Amino acid sequence: MTGRLIAALAALTLGGCAGEAVRQTGTDPVIMGSADRGAMLVQTKCAGCHAVERSGDSPMSAAPPFRTMGVQYPVRDLQEAFAEGLVTAHPAMPAFELESTEIADLIAYLESVSGTGPGG
Repeated sequence: MTGRLIAALAALTLGGCAGEAVRQTGTDPVIMGSADRGAMLVQTKCAGCHAVERSGDSPMSAAPPFRTMGVQYPVRDLQEAFAEGLVTAHPAMPAFELESTEIADLIAYLESVSGTGPGG
C-alpha cells in the first residue's frame, strides 16, 4: 500500500470513530454538523424557552424563534459566540458551553430550520 492510501484509510477510520464529517478547506479541517443531531440538542437545551421548529410560538415570549435566527444573523457568525460560551443579558437564559461538534450541529440545525443553509 502506498503512503497516501494508508493515510486516506486512517483518516476515514478516525473520522468514523469521531462520529462527525470533516471537510478540508485550505489547510484547516472544518467539522460538518448534522441538523438531525442539532434538532435533538435544541429539543433538550433550548425548546423550554424558544420555538425550535419551523412554526409555533416560543414558550417564553421574549425568546426568539430559532427559525428567525438565520434571517436576523448570519448563522455561521454565531460559531465563535457558541465556542466562547453563550452568555446573554437576559437573566432567565442560562449560560452554556458547547463542544465543537455540538456547535457544528447547532449551526446546521439553525440553517435548516431558518432555510438559510446549503440548499436554502
